[in-house]
Amino acid sequence: MDASQLEDVRAELAEFVADVFASVPRRDQRAKGDCYLRGLMLDGRRKSIQPMAERLPDGNEQNLQQFVNQSPWDPVPVRRRIAERMVPLVSPDAWAVDDVSFPKDGRMSVGVGHQYCGALGKQANCQVAVSVHAVSDTASVPLQWRLFLPRQWARDRARRRVTGVPEEVGHREKWRLALDGLDELAGWGLTPPLVVADAGYGQNADFRHALDQRGLRWIVGIRGNVTVQPHDAVPTAPAWSGNGRKPQPRYRTPPLPVAELSAGAGPEPFAEVTWRQGSRGPMTSRFLTVRVRPAGVRPRRLAQAAAETEGGQWDGALPAVWLLAEWPDGEDEPTRFWLSDLPEDTPVAALVRLAKIRWRIEHDYRELKHGLGLDHFEGRSWRGWHHHTTLVTAAHAFLTEQRLSPKAGTPASPSTRSSTPSRTS
Repeated sequence: MDASQLEDVRAELAEFVADVFASVPRRDQRAKGDCYLRGLMLDGRRKSIQPMAERLPDGNEQNLQQFVNQSPWDPVPVRRRIAERMVPLVSPDAWAVDDVSFPKDGRMSVGVGHQYCGALGKQANCQVAVSVHAVSDTASVPLQWRLFLPRQWARDRARRRVTGVPEEVGHREKWRLALDGLDELAGWGLTPPLVVADAGYGQNADFRHALDQRGLRWIVGIRGNVTVQPHDAVPTAPAWSGNGRKPQPRYRTPPLPVAELSAGAGPEPFAEVTWRQGSRGPMTSRFLTVRVRPAGVRPRRLAQAAAETEGGQWDGALPAVWLLAEWPDGEDEPTRFWLSDLPEDTPVAALVRLAKIRWRIEHDYRELKHGLGLDHFEGRSWRGWHHHTTLVTAAHAFLTEQRLSPKAGTPASPSTRSSTPSRTS
């Protein structure tokens, strides 16, 4: 936005800030929040505090630094109110789990480590955050952020003390952080129509099982080496002689990698599907859907434990799900794969559209990063990082509201009106 465009929405922004930041106890803090959001939305290449303060007529670098890096306001009720406003407006088809990286120099920024950096496409020094987004074909909004702490941060007392990492926060795998975010949203009364994720999460049988335990439907990417049994495969047990341990039922044919299974079908069963209109025309490719049973040691143990927990005896059967495979024109074999627990009567076009819906958050990440400065934060602390990320989310939510429904009123929520300040999350 340029200065005149920003001035045109000042009244709407003031109402937005009054609602979303109602849990922030002091009026001057809420005013700084308004100022910071204007700095993020105002045109300018760099969205760190100093250049934002210089561009704003009421910008005060020292005040903004204190508000973001030292002030004890709790970002959790702010994120909650954003979620409560935005989920009905976006009317999501799914919630997308993802992670995003922030390249960093040095070793003192909170959570920084030498790890895979998606922004650079290689191992590098960076921070990584896990996020949950409400997604439709027309909009998305971040609902949750979790900063990933590499293992070395769990025991590095010096860096934890300097950056203010809470005592109870340690190393936790990304897929568990994603589940933590979903659980917190459920505690706010918000549940997804569907969870989508890429292979970094979908490859993990424990993640898929945890979604099942929570009663959540899902479509997740997988790599071609995931093995499956055909849907009609039946586990059997040899006759028991009466001596020793009774044989357990199991599948008598080896499982196949999904890449081999789908390529073995040949190109004929792959149907052409268009899932959306892109900037250059229809997005179309060829897809195969087939019912399968994910195999391997971990899926087998999880299925057995689930059966025994329910008081029954496991019959050796693995749960059946959809396998979706894509074989683009010009390729010699299928290139992408997904698993889904959607019902058996789900049309292939619906599976494809939902599997591909993560494109929307990639689109919005460009705005979050390049337009709103998600990765421009120069502070090093746990508190500062969570404050900045929440403020960027608020700026993105406001712009999304303006685009989708510029004059729509949003009912007030008691969740922020009655909140009491607590520690920074």
